[in-house]
Amino acid sequence: MFRPLFVFIGTRYTRAKRRNHFVSFISLTSMIGLALGVVVMIVVLSVMNGFDHEMRTRVLGMVPHATLESGQPIDDWQALASEVKQNPQVTAVAPFTQMQGLLTHDGKVQKMLLNGIDPAHEREVSIIERFLLQGKLDQLAPGEWGILIGDRAAQKLGVAVGDKVTFVAPEVSVTPAGMFPRMKRFTVVGTFHVGAGEIDGFLGLTNIADLSRLHRWRADQVQGVRLKFDDLFQAPRVAWSISQQLGEREFYPRDWTQTQGNLYQAIRMEKTMIGLILLLIIAVAAFNIISTLVMVVNDKRGDIAILRTLGATPGQIMAIFMVQGTVIGVVGTAIGAVLGILGALNVSAAISGIETLIGHKFLNADVYFIDYLPSQIQAPDVYMVCGAALVLSFFATLYPAWRASRTQPAEALRYE
Repeated sequence: MFRPLFVFIGTRYTRAKRRNHFVSFISLTSMIGLALGVVVMIVVLSVMNGFDHEMRTRVLGMVPHATLESGQPIDDWQALASEVKQNPQVTAVAPFTQMQGLLTHDGKVQKMLLNGIDPAHEREVSIIERFLLQGKLDQLAPGEWGILIGDRAAQKLGVAVGDKVTFVAPEVSVTPAGMFPRMKRFTVVGTFHVGAGEIDGFLGLTNIADLSRLHRWRADQVQGVRLKFDDLFQAPRVAWSISQQLGEREFYPRDWTQTQGNLYQAIRMEKTMIGLILLLIIAVAAFNIISTLVMVVNDKRGDIAILRTLGATPGQIMAIFMVQGTVIGVVGTAIGAVLGILGALNVSAAISGIETLIGHKFLNADVYFIDYLPSQIQAPDVYMVCGAALVLSFFATLYPAWRASRTQPAEALRYE
């Protein structure tokens, strides 16, 4: 097969030579360094993508995209829902009522955000049913005073399905005997595990009619409606627009950016910053290619001089060493891409295995918003990493190749 002279000589220079193993060893380390840089960058970006994905699908699948609330209990939420659904970006509407307080059992106390829901409509706006460990939403029947809690809350309270827990509201009841905290006994009908510490530890679900009674409202009155959108990133704008259209009834909107927006923005910013920092690893590997080619040029000065005397042009000499550096870059990038993809596909299982082996959780749900290490490969990230590695390795060949093309045959062969 025909190959240009500069390609033939350049590829030969990348292979080991008995005359100078040190130069070949430096070439190998440069290739390994570039491959490691690509591996680390693909794996870390995949992990950051995993955090971003879990944030959007799990956490933001549980918290409302947006809510519409009023200063007074809403009497006819169905009419409000019908009006809100006229907006084409609203896909589902469900009523809700909330109350913060303490959940107690056998002397143990856990703070709790009690969320009153309508099981028939909640599954349209929430993904809670995917994460139920025990029980069903339909068991939250009105008048039964049942409650669904996260597995972390159940573990802290030491309760299981069928146990009784007491909810203490931050309000008091005034009686002739004095003031007493408002309390109500609930029966645990199920548990769930989302994987987000804030949700698994501090969220409880009960029937909306029961919670309305605890608020001392009528059973058909609600605090507000929860909205689900096609595009959750449009939630702030659309929710505000809907509240303005409702006019004099004075509904005020809230959206997920007010509760989880800082965390989501932090994840996106960290991905960008970590990507830039890890790019420096590839840049260091590219500098290794420069040092490798400079040593090769010094080692091959005699060969360069002979090629020049045989009629090789400076451009051909430059192309020879550019081919050698490019081969190092292409092979190193290819190896790194393969290993990086394999690593990103298996990093979650590997970390889980290490946690089981040593009996220690790296991601504690008390500190992080999820308790496991997610990973999601995205093709644009792989292309970006490989492209950056190839571009940097190519530019790393220019100076050594230019220096080789400037070699003077007479000077190089003076002491041969």
